[in-house]
Amino acid sequence: MQRIKAVIFDWGGILIDDPAPGLMRYCAKALGVSKKKYTQTHLEFAANFQIDKISENRFWTLICKKLNVSKPKSRSLWADAFRTVYSPKAEMFKLAGLLREKGCKTAILSNTEMPAMKYFHQQRYDAFDVKIFSCAVGMKKPDRKIYELVLRKLKVKPDEAAFIDDRKDFLNGAKRVGLKTILFKSVRQVKISLKKLGVETG
Repeated sequence: MQRIKAVIFDWGGILIDDPAPGLMRYCAKALGVSKKKYTQTHLEFAANFQIDKISENRFWTLICKKLNVSKPKSRSLWADAFRTVYSPKAEMFKLAGLLREKGCKTAILSNTEMPAMKYFHQQRYDAFDVKIFSCAVGMKKPDRKIYELVLRKLKVKPDEAAFIDDRKDFLNGAKRVGLKTILFKSVRQVKISLKKLGVETG
C-alpha cells in the first residue's frame, strides 16, 4: 500500500461543528423571515457566493430582493453570523497538529465564503501546510480541479493523500481523482481509519 504523505481536512463539520444550521437561523432572524424561507432563498445564490462570483454585498442584494426585505445594515452579516456560530473541535485541530509534527503534510480544503475564510485566517492556526478555500480559487468541491490543486500545493500524488469530509458527494469527487477518503463520523473513527492507512495518530 502506498504510504500516506498528506492528510486533507474539510473545515465545516470536521474541524468545527457544522455551521450551516446556525448560520441559517442567524441570517433568517436578522432579515425577519423564517429559517425555512431564508434557507430556500440562500441556496439559490450560495454557490456563486462560495466561489466569489458574486460579492457579499451582491449576495445580500439578491437575497433581500427575492425575500422582499431590507438589506442588512451590518458591514458583513455573514461574518457576524459566522463568528456567532463558530465552534472548533479541539481534538481535530490537535490531530492535525500532531500529524504535521510527525512529518505528515496537512491541508484544509473547504467550500466557503470570503468573510468566513477571513475569519479562519484571523485565528492564526498553524497546523496546516496548505489552505484551499473555494472563494479564493474560484472553484469548489466536487470539481476535480480543486482536488488536483490541493495535491499540487502539497506536492503529493493522489494515492499519497487521505481526504476527510462529512459529505459523500465531496468524497466521491476525491475518489475520482484517486485520493484515499474517510467519511467523518467521530474523532476516534477518523484516527482508526488513518491507522488502517498506515498513518500514525498517537
